[in-house]
Amino acid sequence: MTKTIFGVLADDLTGGMETAAMLVAAGLDCAFVTDPDMLEALGPVEAIVVAQKTRVIAPDIAVAKTEQAARALAARGTRQLFFKYCATFDSTDKGNIGPVSDMLMEVTGASFTGFCPSAPGLKRTVYNGHLFLGTELVSDSPKRRDPLTPMTDPDLVRVLQRQTKMKVGLLAHPAVSAGGSALEQAVADQTRQGVRYFITDTIYDSDLDSIAALTGDWKLMTGNATIVQHYPAIWRAKGLLPAVPHKRNLPAVGGRGVVLSGSCAERTLEQLADFEKNHPVLRIDLTAVESRAAAVEVALGWALPKLEAGPVGISTSATPEIVASAQVRYGRDGAAALAEYIVGDLAVALREAGVRRFVVAGGETSGAVVDRLGIRSLLVGPYGGPGIGTAVTEGPDPVALCLKSGKLGPVDLFTAALASMQNPEKAA
Repeated sequence: MTKTIFGVLADDLTGGMETAAMLVAAGLDCAFVTDPDMLEALGPVEAIVVAQKTRVIAPDIAVAKTEQAARALAARGTRQLFFKYCATFDSTDKGNIGPVSDMLMEVTGASFTGFCPSAPGLKRTVYNGHLFLGTELVSDSPKRRDPLTPMTDPDLVRVLQRQTKMKVGLLAHPAVSAGGSALEQAVADQTRQGVRYFITDTIYDSDLDSIAALTGDWKLMTGNATIVQHYPAIWRAKGLLPAVPHKRNLPAVGGRGVVLSGSCAERTLEQLADFEKNHPVLRIDLTAVESRAAAVEVALGWALPKLEAGPVGISTSATPEIVASAQVRYGRDGAAALAEYIVGDLAVALREAGVRRFVVAGGETSGAVVDRLGIRSLLVGPYGGPGIGTAVTEGPDPVALCLKSGKLGPVDLFTAALASMQNPEKAA
């Protein structure tokens, strides 16, 4: 069996698909599954992404679900595990990044590991342990109002320390920018003082090169997807990958197209507005919903006649003010669950009505849709930029999906993604 050199444990489906797309673009034969039980029958592959909806569930459940996937990857002899989470470190004082990492340390037998959420190209950077979105601290950005994981403390050392009993330290930028022996010495100095978790200052792409070189042989690494792009060249230089990269082209998928949006991120709201310039969009007001079934019935009655003319959009996305009103009515978790149930029910009914192209905005929404559609594995295409990864189900009647992080992607992503599913070669 081909050695699986890299196993990714993603805490949502959008980030998992993005990571898989990066690996595919780098020439790896990469599998993508949403159910760890699928790994037992999986053939030889160089990389595997297991994406599960664990970011905002109870920490003990997130740990249990991730542990099942981690042990299944370990049973395959996977060389390195990578815990993938969001560039904005979406987490609370209860978890889930710390508790999941604690478990992964035990499973892998790692002595220490790093935490690298930065994505410099997207202006997500860490300096002096503080997370910035552009020039703003994350605590001054719209992320401070996130309905599920408000980021009110920008100091990631403090944030992570509140989630774990492991001692948390910082790999400061002078050592990171120097790289090589200077960075290795910084790790050695702190591990002697009992540090086991390292937040990594990362401002530039060259910093990611240094971190990747440092951690390329670690049993466990954690972070955002961006650093994953810096590993394949290292693996090839070590002879861990074939000299000839693997190539993958997705099949074209026709049929009706729909955008399903549950993210309340500002970027998603902008993308909806752009899509609406040329396509009808139904916005479901959760504060006015009488019942889940009634909301689905109304949405289907609106959408089905319009699909004959082209793609449509259906959204539970809303401004922070409307989200707050929905949370008052249903509770924080209740409002999120209602939105996911509605979108999941709609996905099933729309597929039965002939929809074969889905763009889904939002990590939790994507998880709900894929789960309700009964999808357990996907063939992921090569990365085309933030939020542009697409995939298809395998079999005689394929469904194409673009699972988009709420915060990412160009303004015209919805229209472009639906078109690329019909003609993947032109999109590439």
